[in-house]
Amino acid sequence: MASNLKMTPQLEQIHGEIRDIFRALANGFQKLDKIKDSNRQSTQLEELTGKMRDCKRLIKDFDREIKDEGAGNPEEVNKQLNDEKQSMIKELNSYVALRKTYMNTIGNKKLELFDMGAGASESTAEGNVQLASEMSNQELVNAGMKTMDETDQAIERSKQVVHQTIEVGTQTASTLKGQTEQMGRIVNELDSIQFSIKKASQLVKEIGRQVATDKCIMLFLFLIVCGVIAIIVVKIVNPNNKDIRDIPGLAPPVPSRRLLYVRTGELFD
Repeated sequence: MASNLKMTPQLEQIHGEIRDIFRALANGFQKLDKIKDSNRQSTQLEELTGKMRDCKRLIKDFDREIKDEGAGNPEEVNKQLNDEKQSMIKELNSYVALRKTYMNTIGNKKLELFDMGAGASESTAEGNVQLASEMSNQELVNAGMKTMDETDQAIERSKQVVHQTIEVGTQTASTLKGQTEQMGRIVNELDSIQFSIKKASQLVKEIGRQVATDKCIMLFLFLIVCGVIAIIVVKIVNPNNKDIRDIPGLAPPVPSRRLLYVRTGELFD
């Protein structure tokens, strides 16, 4: 794909230098597998790390040139150049990961000299002593400093976890307190509602009793009125009936009267 890219001379030069570094990195890691001495491995890794730094700088220059010339290039050309840049970044990242793997392997070998516990065999102890004798004082100091830095970082991470746990606990306690207060308010409202329902029930019962009493009184009054009307009707129909007493306050019926007339020529007795 790189051979088909349309590049300016400046981009071609940067691209060629990056590819040269990639070939050097590939060869360097192949040689690293054949080196058994940890000190020589460390030296080789330092050289490869320097090449990676140079490659990273060149990729940044390559990206800068793409942006500077982007306005004058067709969109398809810019896309191809950006894809090539991303491809080079991925390739560089693969070498960075490979370097990290070798660094961890070499670091573990050097730090094995500190693992001299009772469970270690004599052959392991002798190997650790031999490895420690091959390391210089500065390397031993660097290994110790690295271990201390890793320990400090682990402690800081633990402090952050503890701090986050405390914050979460505080937030949880605050939330629970708010929910408890809300539940208390709900219980109080339920008590008020229950009291109101009881009062309403009592009021309905009282109203029911009053309505029943009023109905009884009205029925009794209706019967009295009906009785009075019946007596009046009987007295009017049969005024001579002595079995029925006169109703107090009611005038007795008027007796029937006969009209008298005088014939001509007759006198009163």
